[in-house]
Amino acid sequence: MRSISFSKGHGTLNDFVIVEDRSNLEPLSADDVRFICDRRAGVGADGLLRVTRAKTIPEWTGPDLWFMDYRNADGSVAEMCGNGLRVFGRYLYDQGLVAREPVEVGTRAGVRWIEPRSEGGLSVTIGPVTISDEEVTITTADLTRPAVKIDVGNPHAVVLLSSEADLAGLDLRDAPRWSPAGAYPRGVNVEFVVPTGPDSVAMRVYERGSGETMSCGTGTVAAAAAYARSTGRSEGIFTVSVPGGAVEVELALGEAVLSGPAVIVASGRVHLPS
Repeated sequence: MRSISFSKGHGTLNDFVIVEDRSNLEPLSADDVRFICDRRAGVGADGLLRVTRAKTIPEWTGPDLWFMDYRNADGSVAEMCGNGLRVFGRYLYDQGLVAREPVEVGTRAGVRWIEPRSEGGLSVTIGPVTISDEEVTITTADLTRPAVKIDVGNPHAVVLLSSEADLAGLDLRDAPRWSPAGAYPRGVNVEFVVPTGPDSVAMRVYERGSGETMSCGTGTVAAAAAYARSTGRSEGIFTVSVPGGAVEVELALGEAVLSGPAVIVASGRVHLPS
């Protein structure tokens, strides 16, 4: 039976298992990730962050940085994770792997910046926010509504709702469906959003590969961008409240910065099935 060391952290209760493997000597299979993220049989998490060097990632062609190898709870690979990036940064700082200053890291969506904030949180660059004009429809057990198709390094569909009661009453036990079927060939993160003020929204999210989660960092960026467009804006600073807390999204010049808490709460060893 194999065993590996791990840490556990979260950003607005979007939780992750962190596994450090600097030289990529112990790659984890999709089955390994599913076991580790299982909330009954394993450690339990919305996803897994492997801390390795970028030069060990075959498809990476950039500089040799620390690389966030992110997996969803179902074992699938994802391009980016905003809350995961903050937790990844918290781990790098706490372990002394980087100095406490702005630092570049590699992700499958490209190079991203992480910066400590004075109040203990972290800011991370999410990168370009691209809003498509393609018409998309999202269907759940409760509703069928048009959605805004947004790319934030990973795919999103944002459904704007009219009331907090509508948001609270959503049934998100099953994955939302979308049309046209070819709009999201690799799946999609679906955000349901309602305005709560001139610069604030509340959000629930169904993440591909993980189900409904307490928060989704790139989803908060997509939510802020969709809401801003609905009010005729493309820039600004927005507060996005999720079941796990609140984050700040700054939109400027077509790009986004996400700021919020990130904490490491535990460490230990986990025994993997043979």
